[in-house]
Amino acid sequence: MPLSPNESSSADAGGPSAASPTRVTHDTHDWTCPFCPLLCDDLTVSAQRDGTLAVSGHDCPRLAQALATYGASDATTPAIVDGQETSLDAALARAAAVLGAARRPLFGGLATDVAGARALYTLAAHCGATLDHLHGDALTPATLAFQDRGAFFTTLSEVRARADLIVFFACEPSQRYPRFFTRAFGGTSMAREFVFAGCAPDPGAAGLTHTQSETLLANADPFDTLAIWSALVNGRRPETFPADARAAANALAALQARIAAARYTVFVYEPATLPHPHAALLIEALNRIAKAANLTTRAGCLPLSGDDGALTVNQAVTWLSGLPLRLRVSAAASQTGGASLDYDPYRYRTETLLAANEADALLWVTSFAMHALPSTLKADVPAVVLGHPALAEAAKARGGATVFIPVATPGIDDTGHLFRVDSSVVMPLAAARGAALPSVHAVATQLLAKLAASADGEAS
Repeated sequence: MPLSPNESSSADAGGPSAASPTRVTHDTHDWTCPFCPLLCDDLTVSAQRDGTLAVSGHDCPRLAQALATYGASDATTPAIVDGQETSLDAALARAAAVLGAARRPLFGGLATDVAGARALYTLAAHCGATLDHLHGDALTPATLAFQDRGAFFTTLSEVRARADLIVFFACEPSQRYPRFFTRAFGGTSMAREFVFAGCAPDPGAAGLTHTQSETLLANADPFDTLAIWSALVNGRRPETFPADARAAANALAALQARIAAARYTVFVYEPATLPHPHAALLIEALNRIAKAANLTTRAGCLPLSGDDGALTVNQAVTWLSGLPLRLRVSAAASQTGGASLDYDPYRYRTETLLAANEADALLWVTSFAMHALPSTLKADVPAVVLGHPALAEAAKARGGATVFIPVATPGIDDTGHLFRVDSSVVMPLAAARGAALPSVHAVATQLLAKLAASADGEAS
């Protein structure tokens, strides 16, 4: 394939020729990594002739682990139907038959980019499917809190340029997002204070200059902490709390004073690591504290989430429907006059629907990683998997009632776009390797065409 303007051919000087199966095919500079919502775009990725990829000058174990799942056999990974290898056309035909026969199809996983999300939504509208993302349990609490009380959001640019007080609530970002501190604060000269409330200090912050870190109520119950904090924000005095809560109240009152004196406070939290099923209450309380701070100074919240395209798909579905995930699109609404959309963040949870036998077919989309089918999926429920090539063996092992179609990963074998963690920037993805695999968008579009042709044939 021709090289794009940000790619260059390379091989080790003095070594074997570039045709050697282990030499570098080309480098992609300023490459955007698609494997976490930080979308780091300062990387150079090298695609080898053996199908492997490597990134130089980075310190991200999450990226290294993701790249290790790609290899020489990806481009030749076959489609699979009922445990047997087959052609792409045969797999598409069987997948269309599965979706066409389903009365309550579920589109789960949804690990894809903007184009994939748009095509899947159109397909879901044709099928009358329910849509839920792989990380729906992390998305839903933040959505509920936003719907109920609103929120003050901030961006990575604002954090880097303005924030002098950063409060990390019950999270250690570098555990899931190894380059968070480097990307948000590295190389800056602004003096900053890090307060880790309800958790230990994050080791990822240790190497930063011009910063100081401290811990507050590390072992306290998060609900108790935010209840006391919210009461203080509403004007209650620390001395009015019961004796067993007074020390926490005093510590949080001191933190409130620092927030009032700060130039810009940012509250960082991870929806996925908050205690469920009531994480929305915690997020709502943090939003309330941020809003109260904005009466006299500046403050915002930075939720760290959106893995596997979760933010991207949620944004795309909201654009197209006016409602977020979890959502059911009714195919028969135009004929019956009923509601065309039904949003229910509790009922339309993937695991709940499958466990209750409320879905008679599953379309499982996972283009960024090897996410297995849900554990609540019954063996007799048909599954169509649009997935990472390395999922082929698992699909083959499931045997009957399974269709597997290997798809390209945006940023590896296809171009694409993803929303960054702060939901304000859409980042373009360049294909680092370009193996001949179809995109999720292409497969969903072909499935829709087959279903539409079948419907036209029946009507005639």
